[in-house]
Amino acid sequence: MRTIFPPWLIGEFIGTFLLVFFGCGSVAAATLLGAQVGVFQVAIVWGLGIATAIFVTGALSGAHLNPAVTCAMATWRGFPARRVPGYVAAQLAGAFCAAVVLHGMFAGSLREFEAARHLTRGTAGSEASAMIYGEYFPNPGGKPLTEALRATLSPSGAFFIEVVGTAVLVLVILAVTDERNAARPRDLAPVVIGLTVTLLISVIGPLTMACFNPARDLAPRIWSALAGWGGVPFTANGWGWLTVYVIAPLVGGQVGGAIYRLLLREAYAAEK
Repeated sequence: MRTIFPPWLIGEFIGTFLLVFFGCGSVAAATLLGAQVGVFQVAIVWGLGIATAIFVTGALSGAHLNPAVTCAMATWRGFPARRVPGYVAAQLAGAFCAAVVLHGMFAGSLREFEAARHLTRGTAGSEASAMIYGEYFPNPGGKPLTEALRATLSPSGAFFIEVVGTAVLVLVILAVTDERNAARPRDLAPVVIGLTVTLLISVIGPLTMACFNPARDLAPRIWSALAGWGGVPFTANGWGWLTVYVIAPLVGGQVGGAIYRLLLREAYAAEK
């Protein structure tokens, strides 16, 4: 029986839903309930969630699950440019729906968390709870951003960090899925990609919360604005929501793709 929607759309929607459900869910559980101790426990849930999402949907769409990956694939791997808007739309929709589901699950815990810390949703400081959806720099760690904390990481510094993190991620994705790479992990590529995200979050998470994925950040951020945080998700870091969490990953994906094409791809071909 044929499905109503094309397989690639289903794959990107469900895959990104799973990615955000597990990933943002781990952030919510850690922030609101103290379920995870330390950044690594959150990072490993993100990594396992991504690996699971790739295993579930890879055969349908290639499991990009990330506009930065889709754009890099279009530039450096021959992915059809006409498919990019549809892939990105499906990714954003999946991420948004996951945020809505998580809000329904954690609504009571959110209210208790905010009441205990005298946070008023939608006012300055409520990024302490909004961080379970969108990302902020420096990592609030469940607390309002203070001037002293803001001084530890500039917008340009956060931009650079997200470019580097996304470049590494895309470089790994392209390398472990290249058939010319004799050492590629084949059926275990999703595990390697998931572990790469785990490593990156462990290093970068304490700084920028480690985005690398515009859909993962923007769609839940929009939901948080609709769910009571109002303008906070788009003002707490100034234009950082756009420059650091949308533009930087897109730039980083292109950087990672360029390094792969100029260095690794040719080296793999030379070994054949």
